[in-house]
Formats: sequence, structure tokens, C-alpha cells
Amino acid sequence: MAVPPTPPGEVPAADPAGLSEADRGLLRAGVHPDPHRLFGARPADGGTVFRALKPAATHVAVRTATEVFALDDHGDGVFAAWAPVPVPDDYRLVVTYPGARTFVVADGYRMPPTVGADDLAALAAGTHHRLWEVLGARPMRLGTPTGAVAGTAFSVWAPRAAGVAVVGDFDGWTGFSAPMRRLAGGVWEVFVPEVGPGELYKFRIRTADDPAGFRDRADPMARAAELPPKTASKIADPGHRLRGRRRRAARDRAADRPAPISVLEVHLGSWRIPGDYRRAAVELVGYAAELGVTHLELLPVAEHPYGGSWGYQVTSYYAPTARYGDPDGLAALVDACHDAGIGVIVDWVPAHFPRDGYALARFDGEPLYEPADPLLADHPDWGTLTFDYDRPEVRAFLISNALYWLEEFGVDGLRIDAVASMLYRDYSRAPGAWSPNRWGGRENLAAISLLAEITAAIDRARPGALVIAEDSSDRPGLTAPRTAGGSGFTHSWDLGWMHAVTAWFGADDPAAAGVAEAARTRLARAHRETRVLALGHDEVVHGKGTPVTRMPGPREVQLAGFRALLGLMFAWPGAKLLFMGQEYGQTGEWSEFFGLDWKQLRDPAHLRILALVSTLNRLYRRTAVLWAFDADPRSVRWLDAADPAVVLLLRRAVPDDLGPRPAPGDDAGAGDGDDPEIEALLCVPNFAFTARTVVLPEPPVGADRWTVLLDTADYGPPEVGAARPVRIPGGRAVDVPARSTVWLAPRPAGGAAHTPTRRTP
Repeated sequence: MAVPPTPPGEVPAADPAGLSEADRGLLRAGVHPDPHRLFGARPADGGTVFRALKPAATHVAVRTATEVFALDDHGDGVFAAWAPVPVPDDYRLVVTYPGARTFVVADGYRMPPTVGADDLAALAAGTHHRLWEVLGARPMRLGTPTGAVAGTAFSVWAPRAAGVAVVGDFDGWTGFSAPMRRLAGGVWEVFVPEVGPGELYKFRIRTADDPAGFRDRADPMARAAELPPKTASKIADPGHRLRGRRRRAARDRAADRPAPISVLEVHLGSWRIPGDYRRAAVELVGYAAELGVTHLELLPVAEHPYGGSWGYQVTSYYAPTARYGDPDGLAALVDACHDAGIGVIVDWVPAHFPRDGYALARFDGEPLYEPADPLLADHPDWGTLTFDYDRPEVRAFLISNALYWLEEFGVDGLRIDAVASMLYRDYSRAPGAWSPNRWGGRENLAAISLLAEITAAIDRARPGALVIAEDSSDRPGLTAPRTAGGSGFTHSWDLGWMHAVTAWFGADDPAAAGVAEAARTRLARAHRETRVLALGHDEVVHGKGTPVTRMPGPREVQLAGFRALLGLMFAWPGAKLLFMGQEYGQTGEWSEFFGLDWKQLRDPAHLRILALVSTLNRLYRRTAVLWAFDADPRSVRWLDAADPAVVLLLRRAVPDDLGPRPAPGDDAGAGDGDDPEIEALLCVPNFAFTARTVVLPEPPVGADRWTVLLDTADYGPPEVGAARPVRIPGGRAVDVPARSTVWLAPRPAGGAAHTPTRRTP
């Protein structure tokens, strides 16, 4: 328990400005719950007692509008005096330090609390969803009768602390000059004048079980942090504002309707080494625009101690990592993306946090952000701690953090990491190493309700923002509406598809492996959730190789198989995601220490894959049948190819009376090319190592034949494309090369054929 407030001590008659021994003892020990009661200006004995806390000063005086009073040194950094004057409306302290350095400053202990009662009540109830506006370090100007006072308001939630003080550059890290007062709900607060952006600080917390000791903690709400491996928080300049707020509002409105989603997933620290927000705003954004993606997804950018965690073990949830620059740099990167018409998704990690002693773990000396029950708190996979999803203040912390990235930096979506480990109390735990919920089940009921509350809060604050669940358990209902008992995510990562498709193209004998039937079975489940088809970062690390190297056969056959996989991926219902390097078929595993193997782009084979991905993005964005009706199973048909190594996948527009249709030109890629609108698209991947002639179905009503729109073999070696043109004998059959995917579109009767794509030179 925290030490309760001490009643005012007896003031010695001989020295009305003196402190009681009880107050002095608590102050000296750093556990006084209300230092604001001791300092400032207060009426006493027909005059005023002035007290100031300036531990390093040699001399302190009070200057009012008409007089100056010298204060006596009472020891322990306390300067005080009684004066025969009424309490002034305002005054300043004249403080002299060794070397005759003199400063005129306001007295922070005269200021009212900077956190209001309503905010404290909402925090305690778990309903405050903008905590970054009331907790942490907030530079501000407070009005006084003689002018505004600049400084920083510090506040922190530490309910079981015996005492809290701010320490930092401004006091030489002594911890004596800025003890904080305890407010309702265990929030501690103080305003420190003349301390502003750029200064480093921590909270010095003394615990009830060891009030003589202390621990210095980084601010859980810090909006900037020191460059690792250093661990201090940094007062952030609140001046950064997005130029794109009006543009962002337009993006939100646009996101209310179906839209193409093609994502390049990026680790900023190794896309280019060294990683840099402002450099990425030029080079990465330009690259992504040329590639034709609709979104960039950034691996976590919140501050983290160990670079090898790729950002997935977060210590400062509100601070963009200093590895790549300052918060303004990240804001500039988001702005540059929006200027280029590219959305931004950031990975967000509410499933666990590291045990580092300067951060969240046992923050006030006891479990606070983590559950007290070690069976719930210990995360077995990563040696980290889980959040206490039952605790209202922790729920408010997490919901506020989700909204912070969306509102303050204007990102367009969150990808929530490791959702399965939040959903189940027995996740990766052996029998006996987990406790059931109150109904005896394995579900983490608090986490499930929190996830629904997060998606609801985002819907209210940023309608149209993407909220993507990375869920390895394939839990039903994640993307179902909350009104139907779902969690309200916009998408879930289809990890099963990722593993299945690499297995299909990795089979030595696709026919014997039943690849076509496996694809048909998976397609039948495609509409149970709204999916992201992700060839993500987890698929190119830890000895897995890459999608290219998991293909059988010699190098050219592997590359052909990968091109065919991409062709199928962009026709399959669901959003698309490639981790950086896969857009050109990098063959080596990714390493955050060495970055991408850009020299592979000297190889024409990899340049052709890059051209293929650019073409696929262009076709995907301008072809509404590939994305506008993903949520409707009637938009996808499986057709029998009469070949166990070939798939016939038909994408078609849903008739007007069955669902919405995008307006002409609505999709992000409209306007490039003069092709007529495509009402249907037939995707024919050939998993076999020999060419196949595939009989085609009748073209849709109003069309007289199928025409080739894309053949991934055209992005292979030039001699292959030259020697093997795709033929459609009589318009009813197509020659599909080995390890390739062909897209076909119907030709309107009497109309021009669609323009087939070819690789760039």
C-alpha cells in the first residue's frame, strides 16, 4: 500500500516558515504524497509563508510586483520565510546557483493540477481513450496574472508507489527537485517550469515495501525516447502536425467502400541501412509508388530495446523509435505516403511486453500492466509478459495507444500482432501451466472483449481505418461485425493460405499431391473471413528459406513457380501482402543486420519478377472484379479443369441486384490503358512441370471468346516467351506453360480484345 497523506505538522512558533519533522522526513525519503501542500505561498500568522524546493541553489528570493523577499535555507533543498504581507496574486522565484548563475522562474508548486477529476475518473473506469492528452510529459503554457508560464506537466499512473518524483537533465538526475503529488486513482502529477522539449527524464518510484530504495522508470506515455541502448524518455515537441489531415478525412470516406489493397511490408531499419524516416519518405515512397502498391505496412515503429526483435518487444508504446529519427520524421514519412496516394499500416503489439527493468514490468514495484497471476502473466514463447486485460486502466492504455497512432500520425491502419496468444489462456502453455476462465474454458474473455472494444473505438474515431488481426488460430468471427458477435476486424491474416500455397507450388508431383483439389477446398472457405493473403516476414527467416527457394527444381524452374504463385495470389479473393524483397524474388533469407539483397536486381530474372509484380498491381487495381466483391462468395466460381495439376478460378462481378458495384474509375488504378471494363476474369495456374492445354468454359453472356490478359511465363527468360506464344485454339482452349499462371478476360462480341501485358525490356 502507498503511504497515506500525513496531517499537517505543528509549525514551531519561533519559525512559522519551518516544516514539521514528519513532513521533512517524508520529503527527505521521497515518499511525501502531497508536496504541493508544503510549498508555494500560504497565509500564516497574519502574513504569508513562502516555501520553495530548490536543492542545488545557494540563494532563493521571492519577487512580487512590488517587493523582493529573501528566503532562508532550511536544509534539504527547502528555502522558506514568513513575510508580513497578504498572499500575492502572483510571484516569481529568483534562484541563484553555484557560479552566481541566477534565474527567474515561476513556482510549479503554486500551479493547480494539470489532470482533471473527469480524466481521473475515466482512467479508473477504463473509458478514457485519449490518455496521451492527459498523462506523460506534456509541454504547455499555464496562465498566471503576470503572464504565461512555459514548462512541462508530468503525470504518471503508479497506484501502489509510496512516492514518485521526476528526474532528468533539469535536476542533474538527483530526483530531489520535483517530487509529485498523488491524485485520485494513483496518478502522480507535477508541473515543472522552464523544462521543455528535448530534455531527458524518467520517473523515480519508491515502493511501499522498500521506501528507502528506488527505481527509475521510463515514462509509459512518453512520446519520444532516447536512442537505444540508452533508456530515458524524452520530452517531445508537440508542434508536429500532419499536413494531410484534410486529405486523411477524404481517405477515410473513401475507405467506407470496397477498395483494392496491395501491401508492401517493410522493416524500416533494413530496407535501406541505416534506416531513416526522412530518407524513406523519399526513396521508399518513390519505390512503392513505382511498384504500384496501395499501402506500406511498417514493422513496429514504437521504441524497443533490442533491434533483433524487429520491434515486436515494445518498451515505449507512444514513442516512435529513435533509431530512425524523431517523431517529426515519422510524420513526414506518413505525409509523403499520402502525397503519393499510398496508405500506411503499422504493426501494433498489445499481446506482450518485455521484462526490462526500466520499463513496464512491475512498474510501481508490483505487477501493474501485467497480471498478478504468473500463469497468466508469463508469455512462454518470447520470455515476455502479457497485459492485464481485466484491468480498466490497462485497457484504457491500450485503446488510447491504438488511437494515438491513427490520430496523431495519421496512419491508415493497424496490424495487430500475435492475436492468437491474446485469445487463449492456454496458448503455448503445457497442461497445468494455465488457468481456465470463469466458465472453465480456455478463451481469454477479457482479451476477446478488449479486441472488440478496440475495433469499436477505431470505428468511431477513424471510420474506414484498416484493423488487421494476425491470428494463427483462424478463430471464426474475427472479421464479423460486433453486432453479430464478431470482433469487428476489417481483415485477418490468412496464415493457412500462406502455408498452403507455398506447399502447392512446392510439391514435386502436384497431381499426386492433389494440389488442385486442395486449392478447391481452401477456396470454399475463403469467404468465412475477410482475408489478407500474406507472404510476410515470418516466411523468409529462421531457416525457412524463401518462397522461391522452397520451390522444387533448378533455379529457372523455381523462379517460374514463384511467378505463377504471384499470378494466383493476385487473382485469389483477399488483400495482398508481400514482405520487402519478395517483390523481386529475393532468394536469400532476410536479415535485419544486412538488409535486402539489392544486388539481385542486377540479374534480369529478378528484374522481370519486379516488372511482373508492378503489372499485377496495375491490373489488380484497375480490375474491380478482383477486389470489389471479395466479401461475396457469388463472385468466385471454381470450374473443373479436368486436370489434377491445373486450377480454373473465375472471378466475376456480382449483378447490381445482388450487391454494390464500384463506380467507373473508383479503383486506385483506373485510367491507365484503354481496355474495356472487365466483367469477369479467369485465372488458370498450372502447377505441373509440363505445359497443359486447358479447355475453357463458355465466355460470359455478351462475349464471344476469351483473350489472354496476362501470362506469367512472359516474365521469364526471353527465349521462352518468344518460342512459346500462348494460343487459344478456336477461343475455347488455352496452352498454359509449365509452372505459369494465365489470366484471361472475355472479349465483348464485336469488340476489341483486351490488351495483353508483357514484361518491360
